Amino acid sequence: MPTATDFKDYYAILGVSKTATPEEIKRTYRKLARKYHPDLNPGDKDAEAKFKDLNEANEVLSDSENRQKYDRFGQHWNQASQGGSPPPGRGSTVSTEDFDRYGDFDSFINDLLGGMRGQSRRRTQTTATGGFDDFGDGFRSQAPAPDTEAAIALTFSEAFHGVQKRLLLGAVALNGNRQDRTAPQLDEETINVRIPAGAKPGSRIRIKGKGRPSPFSAQRGDLYLTIEVLPHPFFRFEGDNLVCEIPIRPDEAVLGAEISVPTPDGSVTVKVPKGVRSGQSLRLRGKGWTLPKGGRGDLFAQLQIVTPKDLSAIEQEYYEKIQANTSFNPRAQLEEIKL
Repeated sequence: MPTATDFKDYYAILGVSKTATPEEIKRTYRKLARKYHPDLNPGDKDAEAKFKDLNEANEVLSDSENRQKYDRFGQHWNQASQGGSPPPGRGSTVSTEDFDRYGDFDSFINDLLGGMRGQSRRRTQTTATGGFDDFGDGFRSQAPAPDTEAAIALTFSEAFHGVQKRLLLGAVALNGNRQDRTAPQLDEETINVRIPAGAKPGSRIRIKGKGRPSPFSAQRGDLYLTIEVLPHPFFRFEGDNLVCEIPIRPDEAVLGAEISVPTPDGSVTVKVPKGVRSGQSLRLRGKGWTLPKGGRGDLFAQLQIVTPKDLSAIEQEYYEKIQANTSFNPRAQLEEIKL
């Protein structure tokens, strides 16, 4: 069971208040994720640990349902979400109103299990002459083993190329990115999991028979791994495609140019047509994300015109000549606008 020292204040990790809006949480997470990203802090263990905590906090607080459970149950929020409902029968139904009378999740579980044990004793006594002696044991043997949900974080490179990960199913079962010490215990076991190329955020991988054991038998449920892809400082997802931003000079935008554009496979040379505008995208077919059924998505390079801050003497001279001799007025259509 998590202790007070194990508890992580996700709001404090992100540096937001408990009343922060989803937009504030999203904006703050993106800013901090970029700051502490391992690719931008190579070899910095503190930054790596901070980055993992940020992802863990964002995983909970960005999901409205998980956030409500976290706000209500604190360090027990995940156990509450996986507690489920007791088996059907007299006295086993617990409503929302009933739950509110418990101070914490542990009290609820202890009371619930005590009630189930009482039901089992009553059934055994009542059915001794009624022919239902095996009802309690039959229910236990038929109860399905619970499946386990866990998240596994991959870098962009690992998700793009595919990777093999070693997972330790030790004395406790996996629970999200953390270990849940309240779950039924497992014998220590190391498994190898192959993540195929092209895994995207939200993809799920099923590992049969590697979940938690049933509390009533030796049967084990399945382990479901949900893929999380850590933010990349240059590429981002847009459906099955990738998007990146490419800075270009004003003269390249006006006259056209050949520029180098990074792709997941390495840089390629791309021709920029004359007269492009800032924000316009160039489509690089087949240079995007690996698709599950084979092939590749596209890469969209969004052009951003960047003006120079420091000009040489000759650059200053020629820009002044252009300004003095140009006939182009991009605001001509605005001159007649009025209310």
